[in-house]
Amino acid sequence: MKIWVNGALHPAESAHVSVLDHGMTVGDGIFETVKAVHGQPFALTRHLDRLTRSARGLGLPDPDLDEVRRACTAVLDANPAALARLRITYTGGLSPLGSDRGDAGPTLVVAAGETARRPDSTAVITVPWTRNERGALTGLKTTSYAENVVALARAHEQGASEALFANTVGQLCEGTGSNVFVVLDGELHTPPLASGCLAGITRALTVDWTGAHETDLPFDALERAEEIFLTSTLRDVQAVHRVDGRQLPTGPGPVTAKAMRVFDERSGADLDP
Repeated sequence: MKIWVNGALHPAESAHVSVLDHGMTVGDGIFETVKAVHGQPFALTRHLDRLTRSARGLGLPDPDLDEVRRACTAVLDANPAALARLRITYTGGLSPLGSDRGDAGPTLVVAAGETARRPDSTAVITVPWTRNERGALTGLKTTSYAENVVALARAHEQGASEALFANTVGQLCEGTGSNVFVVLDGELHTPPLASGCLAGITRALTVDWTGAHETDLPFDALERAEEIFLTSTLRDVQAVHRVDGRQLPTGPGPVTAKAMRVFDERSGADLDP
């Protein structure tokens, strides 16, 4: 494996970042995960736009997007795969211990690893912890991901691949690394960005391509929904067949199946929508 670190490709065993990097010491960093099919990244422009928004939200300098694109191309060329996870990480860089940033400039790391297509349906759980829709990091894709690690570990313990959160006012919000859609009375809904959920790239495309409604939803909508599905970069559109102890149909329902078909067709026709 070859990894891009601050301007050049390095073998994985020598691709080093300082232990004093602010991304390491206090989680002061942002990232994007991009799907790449046969070496071609999907929706890269949208991902880089969000990378810039996240950087500004943290007060980091705007990333040099030309360099990021060069790094993505170099990494994908050096690590060929039919389906890959491309990871772009951008941090506060070398800094003193503590929350103050140093003046050495940001760190850029780009890596890629082979992955497999997800199953058509999955199980999820709900967790008692909440998303803070009013927090300083709300809507930013930061490397401060520890609460997602904890929630996802609980999901795995219960035979599920994702955990779903409410926000602080009891509304349905998102998963650890996915957005959630529900079908209620035959209509497709997803929580609005004001709920505190991440502005997912796949979420936005799914809303545009299916006409889904952005709706404030109580958390117990999961108990009433006729169909539920998740969206994310590597899931695309994935049906849910179990929420906690509630069983839904094993196969994707009609609304979900249509969303899956539309997403496959539209994303296959345009790699940078």
